[in-house]
Amino acid sequence: MREEAKIFTLSEVSEHNHAHDCWIVINGKVYNVTKFLEDHPGGDEVLLSSTGKDATDDFEDVGHSESAREMMEQYYVGEIDPTTIPKKTKYTPPKQPHYNQDKTSEFIIKILQFLVPLAILGLAVGIRIYTKAA
Repeated sequence: MREEAKIFTLSEVSEHNHAHDCWIVINGKVYNVTKFLEDHPGGDEVLLSSTGKDATDDFEDVGHSESAREMMEQYYVGEIDPTTIPKKTKYTPPKQPHYNQDKTSEFIIKILQFLVPLAILGLAVGIRIYTKAA
């Protein structure tokens, strides 16, 4: 691509994070997109929010056209030192105990929640029938 590309650290690129000086990292390359902020179809906020990190996923998720990818070349300023980019961590959910629906105490509570109102209703009907007959 280019002979002797300048190598930047992520902290160096992160210093360029405002509307008058905006650099982003995409696919290991550093781009100075300051002049493109006003012309970006998604608005300047999109580019400004991508500063200080590896914006490759953000860029790829949008699905940019081939012409947009070619246009990036005019904003190229160098390469990023890959050792300065934090490794992506895979999300692992916290360990939780296995839920067992047939726990005895919970099962008894569910039966009682059904039987107690039924017993009260039966008692009320029985009293009503007994008092009517008398």
